[in-house]
Amino acid sequence: MVSLIDALGYRVDVPDEPRRIVSLSPAVTEILFEIGLGDRVIGVTPFCVRPPEARKKRKVGSYGYVSMDVFKSLNPDLVLTVTGYQEKVAGELRSLFPTYSFSLPPSLSAVIDLPVRVSVVTGVPERGRELEKELLSRLGNVKRGDYKTVYMECDLGGPVTFGSLSYITDVLDFMNLKSIFRKETKEWLTPDFNAVKEEDPDFIIIEPKMFGKRDDNYIENLVKERGWQGLSAFKNGRIFLTPGEYDFFAHHGPSLVREVIPWLEGISTKT
Repeated sequence: MVSLIDALGYRVDVPDEPRRIVSLSPAVTEILFEIGLGDRVIGVTPFCVRPPEARKKRKVGSYGYVSMDVFKSLNPDLVLTVTGYQEKVAGELRSLFPTYSFSLPPSLSAVIDLPVRVSVVTGVPERGRELEKELLSRLGNVKRGDYKTVYMECDLGGPVTFGSLSYITDVLDFMNLKSIFRKETKEWLTPDFNAVKEEDPDFIIIEPKMFGKRDDNYIENLVKERGWQGLSAFKNGRIFLTPGEYDFFAHHGPSLVREVIPWLEGISTKT
């Protein structure tokens, strides 16, 4: 047993080799499988879809809700969460199970550091460092386009955009894409669509709701609804929907480096 201080300042007694792990963070779940601990994961959320094997694990709750009866039946020796929206749930679980919270990453470098932190807490630090090296190596080969402005939006139960405290803003900046809301000292905020018109960004990136339905007219309908027909991004064909039905930018696991950054490289250097 080792005593560690988590991101919320709580002292958590963590087993040297946890064998029954519940992960309430899709990013942490992805990392656990990446560092070879997938067989020890006994519970996840419905949003833990990476890798595909994670989808077969027992669903124990969602971002802000868990089933205590399920938790008691599983009796985990370690519960892993992230700060922010999961702090209330972590507080409910802490009195019953060893519950460790990782900080939500504010930057691209923090995303790459997360595998190291997860591996240290789960007793396999060398595996997380190998994953960190691989992700850093990928970043070294990235091609960036010229600086352009961008409006980035995710549907997280409603449209949100991101300020200076978000890793998403940092990822965009790494790719030479300046978010029009980058000066807002916030992690996320409700977007002002009139401000988007005034800024007239070069690119617009939209991430629809996870598992949400999208049709061939998704962009056209959105532009019409918001009165964006005059925007340069629309006229130049630079409004992009993120690929796939799962969280893309809104997921901060290793796939952010492997999937999101190459996708940004493609649209920023070829348009």
